[in-house]
Amino acid sequence: MNDNRNLRAWVFVIGVLVIFALAAYAVVSVVRRSVQQAEQAVQPVTDLSNAVGTQMAQVLNPTPTVIVDPVTIVRQVRSLARLETIQYSVEKVITAESGQGPFGFLFGDRLLLVAHGEVIAGVDLSKLSPDDLRVRDNVLYVSLPEPEIFVATLDNEQTYVYDRETGILTQRDINLESTARQAAEQAIREAALEDNILNQARVNAENYLHRLFIDIGNYDEVIFVGGTPQP
Repeated sequence: MNDNRNLRAWVFVIGVLVIFALAAYAVVSVVRRSVQQAEQAVQPVTDLSNAVGTQMAQVLNPTPTVIVDPVTIVRQVRSLARLETIQYSVEKVITAESGQGPFGFLFGDRLLLVAHGEVIAGVDLSKLSPDDLRVRDNVLYVSLPEPEIFVATLDNEQTYVYDRETGILTQRDINLESTARQAAEQAIREAALEDNILNQARVNAENYLHRLFIDIGNYDEVIFVGGTPQP
């Protein structure tokens, strides 16, 4: 009798546990379904919020659009024989301003441009004529054209406006940065000239052409002279 009672008690306990497990599973399923439905209901609002946020970001921080005209006009084609023998990389700080004075804080406009540029110099061999070459006793006498600057330009990727101050009662001068960039190109060119870029360009050209003439002409010596060579 006791064994039967114990068995029935265990069966009852197991049955209760099974019922609780089924009830818990049903509750979890209902909660999960409710969460999914809530997420689906909120998703359009979230998407709309993200879209609005993206559009606001584009309005506040617009990305520049560059449109290149497909039409190309070639103005001139010219053959070149330039021997580039030296390149300078120069950095200059340029200050451009307008409307300065006692009321500069009201009507002035001022910017600080950090300019990076390149200056390339060398010799234009197209200016070399037959009269500039003389041979005597297997010695070649050469009169080179004067060295010149071929390129003096800004590196737009590294040139930037470091600071700009505009008066509270005026608008920015749209031409001020262009004026500063033009001045920067001229300043970079002058800095290279002051550092004797043309003299170094001549030395490099003579060194290069000396080896070239010796190799292709089999001369005993190559001498560079000024003016018309007189062996």
